[in-house]
Amino acid sequence: MKREDQVPAYYPVFLNISGRKCVVVGGGQVALRKVKALLEHGADVEVISPDLCPELVQLAGSGEIRVLAKEYRAGDLKKAFVAIAATDDSEINQRVVAEARKGAVLVNVVDDAENSDFIVPSYLRRGEVTVAVSTSGRSPALARKIRTRLEKELGDEYASLTHLIGEVRAEVKREGMKVDGDRWQKALDLDLLLELLSRGDEAEARAILLSNLKSKGND
Repeated sequence: MKREDQVPAYYPVFLNISGRKCVVVGGGQVALRKVKALLEHGADVEVISPDLCPELVQLAGSGEIRVLAKEYRAGDLKKAFVAIAATDDSEINQRVVAEARKGAVLVNVVDDAENSDFIVPSYLRRGEVTVAVSTSGRSPALARKIRTRLEKELGDEYASLTHLIGEVRAEVKREGMKVDGDRWQKALDLDLLLELLSRGDEAEARAILLSNLKSKGND
């Protein structure tokens, strides 16, 4: 039997929104935070609100976002991939949800996980490494605390390692080496490689990784 306080079993996914139309309904500080995050990930952002905070006005003036300076109405989500309802008016937010569901648009209502198709986790990034933390909407504050702890443990050397692996992967491919996932797992002496990269010794890290890949293949 489902408990009344039971939350959905969210499916973790990283969404490619680069170049996709993402609509934010709302013009305050909450909307601004959502807009900045969308822009950071390459989205084509449109904001709908009769009033905008100064920062959103600046983004519009620089051409980074499009603005429809009016109240939201049905039809405004046409061709949208993602919609975010970020107003303090629950009636408007619900109308955004209704249109999104009808048009198969992914929708998020800020601080209302129950009416959202997805929730946005707390995350940190080190180059191409992204670590996301979610409490399934139970406690965003706890998710931020966990992220803060992870930020102290995951340094910039993780970004360097990801870059190095990409280069080595391309190199072994050119050499015609067949390297499966298990072999990569065995070759990644994580502590040693991170230590070398934290000291700036990329050449040694590269040599060890290549040596490990070749030797692990003969185990």
